[in-house]
Amino acid sequence: MSTSVYPPQLRLLGQFQLEFGAEPVELGRNTQRLLAFVGLRKRVSRTVLAGTLWPDATEEHARGSLRTTLWKLPRGGQSLIQCTRESMAITDTVSVDAHALAETALSVVRACGSLGDNTTPLELLNGGDLLPGWDEDWVLLERERLRQLRLHALDALAEGLARQGRPALALEAALTSVRIEPLRESAHRAVVSAHLAEGNLIEAVRHYHAFRRLLREELGVEPSARFARMIPPAHR
Repeated sequence: MSTSVYPPQLRLLGQFQLEFGAEPVELGRNTQRLLAFVGLRKRVSRTVLAGTLWPDATEEHARGSLRTTLWKLPRGGQSLIQCTRESMAITDTVSVDAHALAETALSVVRACGSLGDNTTPLELLNGGDLLPGWDEDWVLLERERLRQLRLHALDALAEGLARQGRPALALEAALTSVRIEPLRESAHRAVVSAHLAEGNLIEAVRHYHAFRRLLREELGVEPSARFARMIPPAHR
């Protein structure tokens, strides 16, 4: 099937995958690393790119490896990378899921969780970690950035959905945040808030005490006074 029929999609969340339509493209490891780095940065100098992907090689050998890897990119009707003498950039036709996640998360945070329609940003709920199993420094930094951005957006989303009177979806957002970071108090507060909004006091109390035990076991501390005040005194 010709790759010119479909716009390319670069999936970096969950695992690396380059697709043209529903058709995956098999790539070697260095080609994956090249596309991932340029896809995340959008534009990068050749010197930085070569030095990052081949840090132990001389500059001459790193640039040679870069040229070889570029030659191995899929050749079809649509270009994936635009090259100049000094830099490389991902083409505008390439959809990168990590950017879609970041843009959605930022829009939710900036709007303080307010949703202008009846949809929820599913990218926040369903996306995986960035390139799991890749342990290079540039991946680790970007993975943590996206993780923190997702967590803040999920907190804001849960609060916004609760304000809209949609506690079931607020609970889903809050529990997604808890799964990502089990010791994050703000996510647990959102879970308790959603339970209380539905009138489920027992569920709220049970979740509060489960988090309290977790904090004691892991960190030897108590939940904040703000969190404790959400629970009626008789149930703390």
